[in-house]
Amino acid sequence: MQSIARRSLLQGACASAAVSIGANAAQLGGGAHQATILYTNDFHSAFEPVPAFWLPGSPRLGGAAQLATLVERERASAGGATFLLDSGDMFTGTLSALTQGDALMEMMIAMRYDAMGTGNHEFDYGWKSFERSMLRVAFPVLCCNVRHRGNGIRFARPYTILEREGVRLGVVGVMGSRAARFTIMPSKVAELEFTDPVIEARACVAELREVVDAIVVLGHQGLPGPMQSDAENDPSVQRPLHEDLRFCDAVPGIDVYIAAHSHHGLEQPLLHPNTGAIITQTYGYGTRLGRIKLWLEGRKVKRHEVELLKVWSDRLPAHPAVSERLEHFRARTAEQIGGPLGKATARFTRKYNAESTLGSFCADAMRAHGRADVGLTNAGGLRADLPEGPLNRGHLVDAFPFVNTCVTLELTGRDLKAVLEQGFSLEAGMVQVSGLVARYDLKRERGDRLVDLRVGGKPVEEGRVYRVATHDFLAEGGDSYRPLTRGKIIDRGLLISEMLCSHVNEAGTISPPSPGRLQAV
Repeated sequence: MQSIARRSLLQGACASAAVSIGANAAQLGGGAHQATILYTNDFHSAFEPVPAFWLPGSPRLGGAAQLATLVERERASAGGATFLLDSGDMFTGTLSALTQGDALMEMMIAMRYDAMGTGNHEFDYGWKSFERSMLRVAFPVLCCNVRHRGNGIRFARPYTILEREGVRLGVVGVMGSRAARFTIMPSKVAELEFTDPVIEARACVAELREVVDAIVVLGHQGLPGPMQSDAENDPSVQRPLHEDLRFCDAVPGIDVYIAAHSHHGLEQPLLHPNTGAIITQTYGYGTRLGRIKLWLEGRKVKRHEVELLKVWSDRLPAHPAVSERLEHFRARTAEQIGGPLGKATARFTRKYNAESTLGSFCADAMRAHGRADVGLTNAGGLRADLPEGPLNRGHLVDAFPFVNTCVTLELTGRDLKAVLEQGFSLEAGMVQVSGLVARYDLKRERGDRLVDLRVGGKPVEEGRVYRVATHDFLAEGGDSYRPLTRGKIIDRGLLISEMLCSHVNEAGTISPPSPGRLQAV
């Protein structure tokens, strides 16, 4: 409660400052300026470069230390008013899980971020853990529409004013209703409530509009991004930006909207047809650094240039400060990661809108652990491929980094069919399964795409009760798998990552499962 009271006093002071600033609005901002905004989104603990196997020669992209070097080069070349922002979802991954997000926040400190928006994955370890992270960094962490349930006190700062070389930016953080409701585990934020993002953002923009040169919104909303290594090269899995566009239409006065959550990289920005807001987003995972150049005059954007800069890892030296901090956390967690548990005969890969070898493997492990008829998991929960060769705990935590436990529940055949229908909607990617064979037709209307479902080789009976193994995020209705909430939980097992480690250790050698569980008509 002390931290809540302390933040309440700070936020009250900020509100008072905004009122006094407003009285002298004519003296603030409004001149002719140039500014550069560097930005990231959905980094998801992508500390290491990744091979871009979809590009000729498989060059490496990303890496925290290489990204940091590119940021420093851009700061030096731009000069003057340069700002570094992030739109949320820094967390997930092995180092994040083992340090409760500390490794990410230390990286951001070393890179000198100016502000961060809040993503759904910042709550992976519970709101109290995230609160601790927010209070230990110098830069503001923003979200205008999350409050403590019952008393209405803000959980985070709604906005900040950044001033550099005479340029004043008003920066607002916002979490979309869908991202809050369906991609955060309810029990992790039971004491918080996410209020209307449009109403809250309008109020922030109204407070800021006359005292800053430009307003930037760090928006975390829409559909979740596709969990697929080559997603940026696969147009079929790109997520629409409908919610972001509706938001920018409903909140006039936004100059720049840096999107997140959907990982929809925009090589060219969108200009909102009604409000003129500049809408942009990277593909996530630190493979791009977004750069916006603004020419400002009279609190208006007169001209802009936006580019997504590829982080060519092999051409960029590692940033010393970021490398040093990452090595510190690797050393701190080396004992927890340990040595090899087993080995993979081939790479286990993810597919967001189809059956995948990694998804089938995880569902198999859940079914075995829960001694169940069926195993189910979500494509969005699979965050890294498993490499061919030796596997340690780090590989398996990277693949499923969330603090979720395996649960076994009793579910009717009718509800099991409804679960498969949700998976075939592709709203949150394709459901991954074990113990069943399902035929589906994506050309049919949503809710009527399941053609045939068999468990153990026999047609599913709607009135029969089946034993289903999954994890507690889905059992609480996460990713819109609400039919699972009608099941009766009869057993709770290990953390999914620990269960996978045990499964690999017992097997010794694992091979990718054969396809054919999910059959498109």
